[in-house]
Amino acid sequence: MRHGVKGRKLNRTASHRAATMSGLATSLFLHKHIKTTEAKAKEMRHYVEPIITRAKRSLALEGANAAASLIHARREIGKVIKDEAAIKSLFTEIAPRSKDRPGGYTRVVKLGYRHGDNAEMAIIELVDWSGTETPSAPTATAAKPRPTRNKANTAEAKLAEAEAAEEGPKKPRATRRKKAEAA
Repeated sequence: MRHGVKGRKLNRTASHRAATMSGLATSLFLHKHIKTTEAKAKEMRHYVEPIITRAKRSLALEGANAAASLIHARREIGKVIKDEAAIKSLFTEIAPRSKDRPGGYTRVVKLGYRHGDNAEMAIIELVDWSGTETPSAPTATAAKPRPTRNKANTAEAKLAEAEAAEEGPKKPRATRRKKAEAA
């Protein structure tokens, strides 16, 4: 029975789960939104929101202990978020924008099912962040050409064919048998 047992295991060991959450949180702080499975996104809310609250509270302090509290908060958050750029983004961009919000810093938007394994996909994004485009509001972008496995259809192959056509027809190479017969 799972009485009082919180959290999702995500089919990982405890250390792997902690590393996954740390990596996802780092990406969220750097990019302000990420696309992942719905289970990971929902579990990450419980991981990220206390971190943002801690950063926000350390910035709100004033007085003699404010600097010490800020340093302590950065070090405590640095235990779980290893990327210094993500920590800097958290303290300089995310926490100041969230100072008036009492909680609920993230939003999970369901996307549907992934093509390969039918996993439920979602986007987790920061609510107060309007500085970046979110995938939930698509914009008109040019579609990238799909990669092909056929080497004859690649741009490099077409360029090589055009250069070969400019040079003229190639002479057939002599094989060992022809060389032996000629000698």
